[in-house]
Amino acid sequence: MTYDRQVIAYKNYFLDFYEVQPENVQAKIEWTLNLIRVTRQIPEKYFKHLEGTKGLYEIRVEVGNNIFRIFSFFDKGNIVVLGNAFQKKTQKTPKQELEKALKIMEEYQNESKK
Repeated sequence: MTYDRQVIAYKNYFLDFYEVQPENVQAKIEWTLNLIRVTRQIPEKYFKHLEGTKGLYEIRVEVGNNIFRIFSFFDKGNIVVLGNAFQKKTQKTPKQELEKALKIMEEYQNESKK
């Protein structure tokens, strides 16, 4: 099986969130990240570009009635970089989470230029 994409966590933004999740949520996150690694055309249900942003994506994980979102972006075409994550409680993505994701993406891009 060949992996089309590499998934990496940038700093501890995602890992801090992941580590406090129950086992069933971690398992579903792992399943979803693996889908992103190996699926050429990822269904929008799991991976969606956020409109109005330059290259910010949302990885979508559902466990029962709980919805989780992991912000991510691409590097070098096939590397998916994981930023912050949160549990979604309303229809709209919280503005502060979105702003944080954009800051993380900018920070990563600035660092990778060095």
